[in-house]
Amino acid sequence: MLTCLRVRSFAIIEALEVELDAGLNIVTGETGAGKSILVDALQLVLGARGRPEVVRTDAETAEVEALFDLSEQPEALAMLQSQGIDTDGELLVRRVVSTTGRTRAYINGRLATLAQLKEVTKGLADISSQHEYHSLADARHHLSYLDAFAEHGALLGQAARAHAILVDAAARLEEVVTEERGRVDREDLLRFQMNEIDAVRDALENEEDLSLERERLRHAEKLGSAAGEAEAQLYADDDSICGSLARIAHSVEQASGYDPSLEPTAGQLREALVQLEEAASDLGRYARDLSYEPERLAIVEDQLDRLSRIKKKYGADVTELLAFRDQAANELDSLERYEERLDRCQRQYDDALEEARRVALQLRDKRKSAAAKLSKAISKELQSLGMGEAKVTVELAALEGGPRELQVDGARLSATGIDRAELLIAPNRGEDAKPLRKIASGGELSRAMLAIKRVLAGLGPASLYVFDEVDAGVGGAIAEVIGRKIHEVAKHSQVLCITHLPQISAYADAHYRVHKEVVGERTKSDIRLLSDKERLEEIARMLGGVTVTDQARAAAQELLRGAEA
Repeated sequence: MLTCLRVRSFAIIEALEVELDAGLNIVTGETGAGKSILVDALQLVLGARGRPEVVRTDAETAEVEALFDLSEQPEALAMLQSQGIDTDGELLVRRVVSTTGRTRAYINGRLATLAQLKEVTKGLADISSQHEYHSLADARHHLSYLDAFAEHGALLGQAARAHAILVDAAARLEEVVTEERGRVDREDLLRFQMNEIDAVRDALENEEDLSLERERLRHAEKLGSAAGEAEAQLYADDDSICGSLARIAHSVEQASGYDPSLEPTAGQLREALVQLEEAASDLGRYARDLSYEPERLAIVEDQLDRLSRIKKKYGADVTELLAFRDQAANELDSLERYEERLDRCQRQYDDALEEARRVALQLRDKRKSAAAKLSKAISKELQSLGMGEAKVTVELAALEGGPRELQVDGARLSATGIDRAELLIAPNRGEDAKPLRKIASGGELSRAMLAIKRVLAGLGPASLYVFDEVDAGVGGAIAEVIGRKIHEVAKHSQVLCITHLPQISAYADAHYRVHKEVVGERTKSDIRLLSDKERLEEIARMLGGVTVTDQARAAAQELLRGAEA
């Protein structure tokens, strides 16, 4: 609800601040005092176009500030949080208009764009005036009003769930169908990748041995020369190491005959000789068997090069390569079972569509019945408001959609079903019913809005309803009825009503008077909350004119007692 409205240098308002009641707030005052300027200021802070001509003469800027209490509006608080706007349950919006036409908007003290301001304040207030567009006249809201009137909450929940399931099933089916378009190419790629890995599997498992073999083949000549030379020095040459060691061993062995303590040494020399002879033999055999094989070297290098390229493409080691192959094999298996998955997704989509269709058609049937009841209820309200010939019709029609959109029986399927609704009104007998927004008479439109708000009390989008001269063209008993109806609306939503009629003013929970005065050479307008005594005087003035008589006071007192009854 709107708790406070501050206005500075706006039109003839120099500065004012008004704190509003939670119920019915009535604003009265003489013609031209500036009552409707408050509505203009509120519209500005809600996102209306800022015009430089609203800036008070001799001022550089006009400012309007509105404070909303959102503690009982969790959806509004959630929306603010989603926008990253800090709040403790209150929303402070401010609009500044300069004489140059430049405007600025602020949300909780933070600079914001006009689009952000409109988004944040959307649904906070519904303003009804003779020349303004009404949110209740917006056909986009009418289906929700009908459903709220008929208490379709549970069925709407089923429709939303069925729609969500269908959307998900449609997405999965589309994914599978899209997959088919590139399935063959994908299968060929996966097989190629798997074959590449399989082709180097042996090399992968024996990479270390292959690397060693490559080094041996690359240096075969050097290895053969080194082995042959070593074998010659150890055994084949005349002055070989083994020949010398044999003589030494023989000499020590002979000496051990004279001194047995040399026998171990002689044994060590014999063992060394045997080991050197075996080493020489191995070296000779290695040198004879070793050969330079360029063909084998080429094969080994090719294997290792291919392995290196594969590792760069699919994985750095054995584990990664084999994991990639397993993944490719699993995907290939899935693709090869395409028909099975397509059939399963198609069945799921068909089942979801049938459930969504069932709920949508059930909603349509219930809406048809509720539409007649709502039409009758609103028409009855209009009769009590002095529009006895008026007739309201709730028109149901199928949602229109494109060929690629979800459809049921030729209608576009949404989360709320397959219907759209619009409130039509024929203000007078013999006239065709027309959309609310096309009604010519401002007084009729205001009363039509009041009737709808009365029937849908507590179901509309706004927490604040503003009626600017809803009493246009009425008086007497009808005015009293209008006052009572507005008061009933105020039991569910905050209401700000600007009126000239005492019959309506008598129902106020808080009564404000706007007055205009000349200070020096300047005209300014101000507003103040009336006490009980002042309120009686104001209603008496509205009844009697410039001079307030005792008879007017008595009549005012009677009005107030009647409103309180």
